[in-house]
Amino acid sequence: MDVEGIFNELPFVEELGIALTAADEGHAEGRLPLQPEHSSNPTQMIAHGGVTYSLVDTVGGAAVVSLSETISPTVDMRIDYLAPATADIRAEADVIRMGGSVAVVDIDVYDADDHHVATARGTYKTSGEGDGSPWQQD
Repeated sequence: MDVEGIFNELPFVEELGIALTAADEGHAEGRLPLQPEHSSNPTQMIAHGGVTYSLVDTVGGAAVVSLSETISPTVDMRIDYLAPATADIRAEADVIRMGGSVAVVDIDVYDADDHHVATARGTYKTSGEGDGSPWQQD
C-alpha cells in the first residue's frame, strides 16, 4: 500500500501544504513549510495551533495506516504545545500499540532549528464494520 501517495493526495493535506515523507512499519514522518496564512499572529510567524495539530493528526494517522492498511480515523488526540513554532515544522510518529480495535501513536513536532515544539498522543480506530474504503472510488 502506498500510504505516502494516498495521504499526499488528500485535499485537506494538499491545501495546508503538508508533505508526508515516510510511512512504513508503524513509523511516519511529514513536514509543513509554514506560510503567512498558517500564522496566528498578524505581525510575525507563529504557527497556529490548528496547523500544528493538523500535521500531527496526518502523520499519526499515516503511521497507523502503514500497519492497518485501511482507513483508520482518529478517535482521540492529546497535544501539548511546548514552544511557539516560528519556522517550518516536521513531525515524527510511532505506533506504540497496535490493537485489534484501536492503535496508540506518539508524535513529536520540531521546527527547522530542531526545537521540540509539540508532543502528542493519538488513538486511531483500526477495525470496524463496513465494506470498502472512503479512499476507493466506486
